[in-house]
Amino acid sequence: MSAAKGRGSATSGIRVLVVEDEPIAAAAHAAYVERVPGFVHAGTARDGASALRLAGELAAAGEPVDLVLLDMNLPDLHGLDVGRRMRAAGHPVDIIAITAVRELPVVRRAISVGVVQYLIKPFTFAAFAERLEHYRAYREALADGAGPASQAAVDEALAALRAPVARPLPKGLSAGTLEAVRDFLRAKAAPVSASEVTEAVGVSRVTARRYLEHLAETKEVTRSARYGAPGRPENEYRWNG
Repeated sequence: MSAAKGRGSATSGIRVLVVEDEPIAAAAHAAYVERVPGFVHAGTARDGASALRLAGELAAAGEPVDLVLLDMNLPDLHGLDVGRRMRAAGHPVDIIAITAVRELPVVRRAISVGVVQYLIKPFTFAAFAERLEHYRAYREALADGAGPASQAAVDEALAALRAPVARPLPKGLSAGTLEAVRDFLRAKAAPVSASEVTEAVGVSRVTARRYLEHLAETKEVTRSARYGAPGRPENEYRWNG
């Protein structure tokens, strides 16, 4: 196990403990933490027992951990057991599960031991950073004062955790063109076809259809068949805003 001694405090950032048994993945997660403003890598543990011990040592040194990036499959303990034992030891940490485990029963049990986000391997730095940004927004929403929280404050905090995470675009699609297609659809009261997007955005009809189908898959538009012209019906797409 390792710790970043002398770093991080209540004023310098959110202190993060990485718990991951694969050395390459552990190093990558620690480096990712350091790349996100406002977060500090407090230490790394390669198994459950080391994670519990390091969390205790850091708390005793006055440098408690705020957030644990926790793998579920560790050599000695399941991640859920680590979470439960941290709670039992009095460590008020939040947990982001970073794991390849996808079984829904495990996800449900993870929530019960303090997992606030669940990130499935493999993932990109963008997805990782977005999870941390949502977590920071959650903390900030509940950071004002020590008195009772208002309903609005609680709603804002939970909304920050549940904010949707952008999925990576399919190969061949660009964010700029996608936004141009979105803008065109938003401006139209009636459904549009791939031919109309081709003319408005300046892409080929095949490309226009790919963007429209992507938006249909992400539920941003509703796809239906357009009848009336001879030949095979053409799909039309209506913005769901």
